[in-house]
This record gives sequence, structure tokens and C-alpha cells, in this order.
Amino acid sequence: MVYVLNISGQPLMPTDNCAKVRILLKSGKARVVRRCPFTIQLMYDTTSYTQEIALGVDSGSRHIGLSATTKDKVLFESDVEQRNDIVDLLSTRRQNRRARRSRKTRYRKQRFSNRKRKDGWLAPSVQNKVDTHLTAIRRVHEILPVSRIIVEVASFDIQKIKNPDISGTEYQQGEHMGFWNVPEYILFRDGHECQCCHGRSGAKVLNVHHIESRKTGGNAPNNLITLCETCHTGYHNGTVKLPKTIHRGMTFRDAAFMGIMRWVLYDKLRVIYPDVHLTYGYITKSIRIENGLPKDHYIDARCISGNPNAKSDGTMYCQKKVRCHNRRIHKNGILKGGIRKRNQAPYEVMGFRLFDKVKWKGRECFIFGRRSTGRMDLRLLDGTKVNASVGCKNLHLLEMRKNMLIEKRRNR
Repeated sequence: MVYVLNISGQPLMPTDNCAKVRILLKSGKARVVRRCPFTIQLMYDTTSYTQEIALGVDSGSRHIGLSATTKDKVLFESDVEQRNDIVDLLSTRRQNRRARRSRKTRYRKQRFSNRKRKDGWLAPSVQNKVDTHLTAIRRVHEILPVSRIIVEVASFDIQKIKNPDISGTEYQQGEHMGFWNVPEYILFRDGHECQCCHGRSGAKVLNVHHIESRKTGGNAPNNLITLCETCHTGYHNGTVKLPKTIHRGMTFRDAAFMGIMRWVLYDKLRVIYPDVHLTYGYITKSIRIENGLPKDHYIDARCISGNPNAKSDGTMYCQKKVRCHNRRIHKNGILKGGIRKRNQAPYEVMGFRLFDKVKWKGRECFIFGRRSTGRMDLRLLDGTKVNASVGCKNLHLLEMRKNMLIEKRRNR
């Protein structure tokens, strides 16, 4: 499938006639504007006849499914992987800044109480995911004349998921109502007994332990567990291992994000595009089962578009959102003795940058790691290792890195 733009840069209907595209390129009547997905721009005036194209969007916290279809044909399908490292990076930055300020700026007054957030403010992790949705949809509009957009949204009753029998005023009470604080509730929940040794150590002092780091896991009850002082100290010293049965309870980050994003994304799309509609997951599921389609994000998006029986040529594009910068303050690079470790590689190594798309032995892949000696770690977009150490002289640069990586795949 070759995507076509007119002389003004507006999208036209794509074509499967690769021979004609080749003739246009050789004669200078068209030029390549994008390599993946392959897009050309015509250098002469043409008619602007287009068909009705529906874009289905399977919104999500970790993956986004996209499918642009007509009544009988799939024109574009993609699976976009979102970033999920922002909470950890910002938490590390906050930790480093707090340590530095208390050490170097004791004279400065605290300024935590004079911050004012603008209306419509979203947490950075949520804002990034909303922006990724908008970017992915905009890029489809750049290559296809989309007529309407159908977005699948979802709302989750988190209290109902935790307790299926909840009702009435129980929604306002919470699971640790009647306790002074969360640690007291955790001790009561665990029966005032160490969940590692179950009292065999003989220690009388009990501590509340974070299963996942508090920096990213928070103080939610499903991330806390009771340990005696002996097991708690031994775990942090590396001499005690927790049983495999101890793991964090169900996390509701994705459900919370979908609840926040539900109307934010819809309202922003309505401002940009004229014809936007909403649908829900149970409708998508029934359409997918009725037509005997497999479960996948881009397949769900095809069902959302309203054309589940549209024929696909087997091409699907995998996209991945990556960071633009590698800031040192986002990492704990201080070794024992106060030695600061340099953990930021040069911007370019032998002319190559991180996440550049290259060709090695006829195979397209991405640079996931670099060494100052010029050796590169090559991988596919899903992390599959191609070669962990390839000399830069054996690589051919295809595309310079962008904040949205894209890879063409054939469906099995």
C-alpha cells in the first residue's frame, strides 16, 4: 500500500499500483515524503476524489489500536505502544532535587504553597498518554482523508472491582474506615503477624513494608505488607528473600487513566476534527466475537471503525513512543563515596544516535544501545535482539530517530 498526497500536501486515496508509483518517481512527477509508511507526493495537479474512510481508535493506557477502513478494504492498521516510565523518571528527579535543595539552598524559603495549576491540568504521565493518542490520530490524517473518527472509551468502577458486593454509603467509607491510619489497617488486615516468617524469628516489633518501591508504588494498601523488624531489615540488607506468594495486589493505574482520559480525549478531538463519535468496549467485543476475529488492539480498532469484514493485505505498523532526552537528573547515578557516575552517552556516536533505524545485512532494525568504540546493540521494536555488538561501519542509516518509532510487519 502506497499513500499519496496531492501537490498541496493534502492526502488522497492510497494505491496498490506499485508499477505506476515507480514510473511517477522515475519521471520526476512524484517524490517520496515518508519512508514508513511509504508515502509519495504528486508534483502536478490532480482531482481530489476520495471515498468515505472511518478511523477506529481503541484507546488504552498501554497500547493504542488504530484502523482506517472503507466498507470493503483496510487502508491502515497500527498498534502504538505508549510510554510507562514517566512516573519513575519524575519521581527520581523529585528525589534528587529535594536532596540537593536541602543541602545547597537552606537560605531559600519554601515555595511549595504558592503553586497554582491551570484549569484542565493533568498529571504529566496522563498528559503524555493523551498527547500520544492525539499524535497517532494526527499522523493517520496526514496520509489518509479520514471522514470520521470513532473512539472506544471505558469507565471502571474501581470500588466495585475490589468489592463486588459494595453498595450505597459503602462507596464513601473505603476499606480502612475506622482505623487511625493506613499502617494500623495493614497490621489489622495481616493479623499482627509477619507475613514472611509468621513469627518464627521471635521479633516483637512489626513494620509495614512496601512491596513495590514507594517512589512508584505509593502507599496503597495493596502495596503494603506486615513484616517483623528482623525480616524487614534482612530483606533490605539482601539476606532475606520474601516468599513468592507475596506480590503486589491488583493495581488500578490503567483503570484510573481511562477514567480521566475518557472525556479529555473526546473533547480535544472534537475541537480538532469535525466528526467524532464514541463507542464502548462491550459493543466492540460483541462485534469481534460475532465475526470470529482474534483479539488484538488493531483488530478491535477495525471493529470500532464499523467495518469488521474489511479485507486486509496483512500489513500492520507497530509504533512505539520513546523519550526525546536522556537527562542525568532522571537517574540516580551517585555511587558509594559520593562519586557521580556519568550515565549520559554522547549525543552522537560515530554519526549514529539512539533509536536510529538502520539496515544490517539486509535487515531493518533499531539502535537500542551504543558504545564509544562504535559498537551498536541492534534490536527490533518489540525488543527482540538482532545483534548485541555490531560495528558502525557495517550499518546503513535509513531514518534518523524520532520520538515515535515505526516498524512495518506482516500479520501471521
